Amino acid sequence: MARAATTSDPFNAVAEPRRRQILTFLAVGERQVGEIVAAIGLDQPSVSKHLGVLREVGLVHVRRNGRHRMYRTNAAAIRPLHEWTGTFERYWLHTLNRVKQRAEAKMHGETRDQSNCGSNSLKEKP
Repeated sequence: MARAATTSDPFNAVAEPRRRQILTFLAVGERQVGEIVAAIGLDQPSVSKHLGVLREVGLVHVRRNGRHRMYRTNAAAIRPLHEWTGTFERYWLHTLNRVKQRAEAKMHGETRDQSNCGSNSLKEKP
């Protein structure tokens, strides 16, 4: 089955890790392309191409400020991504709670073992 074009919807656009990285960087606020280039570590043409895809699917807005283009995230377009990933939140919270419970049980078990060893070693000494 052929993969859908990256510009067909936001889900396909964010399948690319660099685009997610750009969106994360832009989440803080509006940025110039040069700032994005410096932060992400890609060359300017690559960043511009990724921004073009993000703009085409509506995940970022662009405005001109003199000679510069300023990019910012479009929160309304990101909302469907957030809502979809939220469906898995219950699973991850459950998983994280299980990990926490195991870690706490292990920590309490080791603490008891250490305290028992310590008390035994004191009794053995004259």
